[in-house]
Amino acid sequence: MKDEAEYAAIQNELRKGISLCDDFDASELKTVAGVDLAYWKNDDGEYAVCCIVVIDVATHKVIEKKHFSGKIEVPYVPGFLAFRELPLVIETAKLLETQPDIYIFDGNGYLHPRHMGIATHASFYLDKPTFGVAKSYFRVDHQTDYVEPENEAGSYTDIVIDGETYGRALRTHKNVRPVFVSVGNHISIETACSLALKLTDKESHVPVPTRLADLETHIEREKETLSGFQAGLKD
Repeated sequence: MKDEAEYAAIQNELRKGISLCDDFDASELKTVAGVDLAYWKNDDGEYAVCCIVVIDVATHKVIEKKHFSGKIEVPYVPGFLAFRELPLVIETAKLLETQPDIYIFDGNGYLHPRHMGIATHASFYLDKPTFGVAKSYFRVDHQTDYVEPENEAGSYTDIVIDGETYGRALRTHKNVRPVFVSVGNHISIETACSLALKLTDKESHVPVPTRLADLETHIEREKETLSGFQAGLKD
């Protein structure tokens, strides 16, 4: 197992390949995938399930959903979450019959000490544009806080650290708490925020793809823990 210095070296090397520009035509997007994971513990260790839900951009209808679960081999260390989650994300993406045009992660991308949150890190393996939409704020330097956007749908404030924009606090609906949007790769922050708003409906303050992926993780985690419990009864 690698140590933190080795993990950081990998991230710093990968960050050289980050593109903060739109390397695609946003008007031609047809399908979007939402990605999320859920964890649980058994006697023999920690497990997680990754769920990916692909939707139609225009109708928000579900096209496909896949999941993959497994044991987590990497301990949690702040700033290195991707190393825990990537194996499951990659295996779940392999199951997809529909290749989405873009992936949205329930988490961060560029909003990270080395700009390598899960949304960015995963892009190098998925080979698609990515961005992250987090429900809670990740304080990168333990000091910089975000400024609350105005209480109007579509309002935002940039999260700027040392003169560089790491992400945005975005209000998707009036009278709801903001979400935190950051570029993953091959997309601009402007397009990422525009898509986040376009893909958010009245049911929630987060985009449909990641909301549905989050719901699926709870369903699949319950199935996994129940099957494990039933297996224990038979032993």
